[in-house]
Amino acid sequence: MRFAPIASGSSGNCIYIGSDNTHLLVDVGISKKRIEEGLQSLELTGDDIDGILITHEHIDHIGGLGVMARKYNIPVYATRDTIEAIKSYDRLGAVEEDIFHPIAPDVDWKIKDLTIHAFSTSHDAADSVAYTVGNKGKKCAVATDMGNFTDYTVQKLKGVNTLLLEANHDVRMLQVGPYPYALKQRILSDDGHLSNELSGRLLSQLLHDKMDRIILGHLSKENNMPELAYETVRLEIDMADNDYRANDFHISVAKRDCLTDIIYV
Repeated sequence: MRFAPIASGSSGNCIYIGSDNTHLLVDVGISKKRIEEGLQSLELTGDDIDGILITHEHIDHIGGLGVMARKYNIPVYATRDTIEAIKSYDRLGAVEEDIFHPIAPDVDWKIKDLTIHAFSTSHDAADSVAYTVGNKGKKCAVATDMGNFTDYTVQKLKGVNTLLLEANHDVRMLQVGPYPYALKQRILSDDGHLSNELSGRLLSQLLHDKMDRIILGHLSKENNMPELAYETVRLEIDMADNDYRANDFHISVAKRDCLTDIIYV
């Protein structure tokens, strides 16, 4: 499989996952132009995409859905409640009803040779999920937009080889930053976003010998910095009660506005 974050940040998200035969996007929260530029870097076009997996209906995850759907007629997969929330969002414009395919959390399903599994996340959306995608014994995952994690989250992400995991904010930067109090409380809540510290603590429970790549994603532009997220997550791993250290793994931070890297899973 190939795994490539086309964009990941609080202002827009789009992740490519594919095999030789199947090509998927997880979220399309950036412009059609930027999506097409990212696909071009992968030697693909919108016509090659077999499906769009939507995590939830917030604009930084669906902003490009209307234009991509109208131009390429790509099947869109999301939970029923998320589909209904997308349909109620007028700014996307008209989208054909038959492109939507409802999926259920905790059930494996396939698009050609890729096995997909959605699992529930704790976020202030209709029915948000994260995704794992598997092929030939390898598995990758996109797990963002969750205010906390539980044993359920850990169980769903166990054994993943490549993981894009949210490290949204530094708590101190958020607390002293310019956001209104209510928005700060929303981000810090159990239905908000993972802080750098929580990201590192979750990651510390997922490490294993065959974890090849860790990408920190969905960083806040106002309340985080790539270097801070990177160092904080590494520190949490080094302080955790396990046999691993941060230097045992390839850890990087996804870019906000362009293709980060092409990872072979």
